Amino acid sequence: MGLIYLDACLLIYAFEDDALPGQRVRAAMARHAADRFAISPLVKFECLVGPMRSGNLLLQRHYQEGLRQFRLLAMPDEVYTLGAELRARFGLKPADALHLATAQFHRCDALWTNDTRLAKAAHGLAKDMLHASP
Repeated sequence: MGLIYLDACLLIYAFEDDALPGQRVRAAMARHAADRFAISPLVKFECLVGPMRSGNLLLQRHYQEGLRQFRLLAMPDEVYTLGAELRARFGLKPADALHLATAQFHRCDALWTNDTRLAKAAHGLAKDMLHASP
């Protein structure tokens, strides 16, 4: 199995939530080699907004260090064109369309998320990790 693209929502749970959602994400990630996980600059952007908004420098540093462990996928012009097509066809929010487009462009084997709306547009690529059986 190849790359698994991680949606920002799951990483926020994994990094910040000690309750069931965070535990489920961390357990799922632990079942795979670390080099299989990928993110995009958009994931980094979304993860850093909260700590920056609250001024929590410790959490910001935690994210910046933790996100370095994942493979960073580029978002060239083709990703934005594909994202626009996905947004137009499926009514996805801009960020969701770009996450899916990045995963498709880089031929990831899966896009882990907790967003059930991506499933229809992803044609089996997106997997809702919080509502799937462990």
